Amino acid sequence: MDLHQWFEKGMDPDTYIDSMQENKENLLHIYDHFTPREDKDFIQELTAKNLRVIVLTEDWCGDAMLNIPILLHMTERANIPVRLLLRDQNLELMDQYLTNGKSRSIPIFIFIDEDGNEAAKWGPRAEKIQQFVDESRENLPSKDDENYKEKAKEMYLFMSKSFRDHTDFWQEVYTSIQSVLKNALNL
Repeated sequence: MDLHQWFEKGMDPDTYIDSMQENKENLLHIYDHFTPREDKDFIQELTAKNLRVIVLTEDWCGDAMLNIPILLHMTERANIPVRLLLRDQNLELMDQYLTNGKSRSIPIFIFIDEDGNEAAKWGPRAEKIQQFVDESRENLPSKDDENYKEKAKEMYLFMSKSFRDHTDFWQEVYTSIQSVLKNALNL
């Protein structure tokens, strides 16, 4: 399948959000409380590119919970259609977008042009969010420690709460997506 076909296969954002079981409330909280900064020139230039976005995601993913609502604000302002695909049901596409050539990390945002060609790719995290995740993981015991599973669960809960409540994280995501698009599209 080409990227145009993958896009056509995807769910619209409302269908995806309606189907969510795990992170729906937090995703909607971020969506409802995030206010993108005024950047009319960027949005006008982005709109003129006539892009579409394919999002590889899963409901259980805290990074998706954080990043998707930020993307939706940007795409709504620039009139860019978005379609979402569940990673685990679309491994053929996911495996073309591995992080560091080996990890099926999500979300991945694939921006495509009118002809279905990749114009830009973003994901799974903004750089400063990656630093936060790395620092959080440093405090975990080794995987063979008897407390590892419990401590990892606590860490993921802490990270999800941080993603939900730290509005500076939201702005970092917006800035990161914007930067990738500016560079890839010469905006």
